Amino acid sequence: MAPGVGEDVVQGAMGDFGRWQLWICLSISVLKLPVAWHQLGIVFLAPPTTFWCADSNSSSSAMACDKPCNAGWVFDRTVFEETIITQWELVCSRAQLANVAQTVFMLGVLLGNVLFGIAADRIGRKTPLVASVVLQLFAGIGVALVPWFPGFLVLRFLLALATGGTMITSFVICMEILGGRWRLIVSTLYHIPFSLGHTTLAGIAYYARDWHNFQLALTLPSILLLSYWWLIPESPRWLLAVGRYEEATAVLEKAMKKNKIEGVDINQVVQSYVKEKGAEPERTGNMLDLFRTPNMRVKTLCIYYNWMVCGLCFFGLAQYIGHVGGDIFINVAVSGVIEIPGALLCIYWMDRFGRRPTLLSGQLLAAAACLLLIAVPSDLTWPTVTLAAVGILGMSTSFPTIYLFSGELFPTVVRNVGVGSSSMCARVGSMVAPFVTSLAMFGYFLPPLVFGGIPLIGALLCLLLPETNGFPLPDSLQDGEEFGKKKTKTTRATNISENGEANKAYVDDSTL
Repeated sequence: MAPGVGEDVVQGAMGDFGRWQLWICLSISVLKLPVAWHQLGIVFLAPPTTFWCADSNSSSSAMACDKPCNAGWVFDRTVFEETIITQWELVCSRAQLANVAQTVFMLGVLLGNVLFGIAADRIGRKTPLVASVVLQLFAGIGVALVPWFPGFLVLRFLLALATGGTMITSFVICMEILGGRWRLIVSTLYHIPFSLGHTTLAGIAYYARDWHNFQLALTLPSILLLSYWWLIPESPRWLLAVGRYEEATAVLEKAMKKNKIEGVDINQVVQSYVKEKGAEPERTGNMLDLFRTPNMRVKTLCIYYNWMVCGLCFFGLAQYIGHVGGDIFINVAVSGVIEIPGALLCIYWMDRFGRRPTLLSGQLLAAAACLLLIAVPSDLTWPTVTLAAVGILGMSTSFPTIYLFSGELFPTVVRNVGVGSSSMCARVGSMVAPFVTSLAMFGYFLPPLVFGGIPLIGALLCLLLPETNGFPLPDSLQDGEEFGKKKTKTTRATNISENGEANKAYVDDSTL
């Protein structure tokens, strides 16, 4: 029997989770490894490097820039044979160019989120996903081979553009095929490969001490991702939303077969969808639709700020931990490993308490850890590493939460552009992050002060957002505007009863 009007007819046809969803989500999650490698690779592309002038008797980097060096720079190559710092002499007056390289990369991710997000809402999720994988592969190889720093910046920008595209389109595909509690569980576990990528980055750098080999090692595995063209289907939700019913029917039939769902008439499902949403297909939206109506505008701005916090603090702390002294490989590996408990905690907390309290708690944890860093003397390595790692733990809780939270708040017709533009705000934060880390030259307390103060504001803005746990995904722009407005206890209780997954703690108007 097909689901009736008022229920999620699409989810009822393909099931909340089965072999079909498992295969797609596992396949897509693999691309989070190169996403992590490329975004965090700057830690080993431009690690802290000791240098001195060839005609100087001192090997102190702090004194090397005090006077002109005509004899050329000498670099300590004990740990790394070649980095972008040693190859292009990014020291003294050129030192900020390493930060510029990361800022350019995050700018590329920002634009990739937006451009591929817009493309995915207009032409579908699958084609932009595969196109971004192809661009990521060729641009990544080019980065490793280019002999000029300006060329390095250009190709790394293109690599970032592709990385931003893979991030957004892959996440939305997973969001739109999962239902019930599985949307929470899988979309959170989907971030663990990123943490594994963060952790394994240290191992790759340990064995590839020349940055050219390191960059190739990060890029070549993307060859396997070209198989997505054959493995990943188009989103049936998007196909239905834009009126491509025959293609949607074919995808849903395959999902039913893989998940062994019987007794569902696909034609009746499509008819129910059309009756519920209207005979005319919903027009694809644009970024302006996120601000046209008051409720959507407030939600969008709060989501945007919290994404910015996540980008600034996560990537800022990841770089900060590489500059605090000690073994850089161990520090980076530890900061990657500690992200995994954060992602796993998300599943329990978001299911038990909801999306909003989980995001708020993650922001407060990161803020507290960073502010405590101010009280730790700069020469105490392990306390500093530990508190920075706890800050990353807070961000590794907030990041999966804000992904899922925003994906559930934005309606289908603008979900890609909504999540994409939100992620754009995270990239703005990550673009600023290297320069916040560099504030340590003016005072060791400045980076932790910024990394601690910003999340406090984000936590307060969480109070303006509605809870999404237990509600079907909004599809139309009207659905998105109405979602989160004051509802009666009876309506909320009915939703809880129908979905069978929301926590009873949220049967109260104050959370909406």
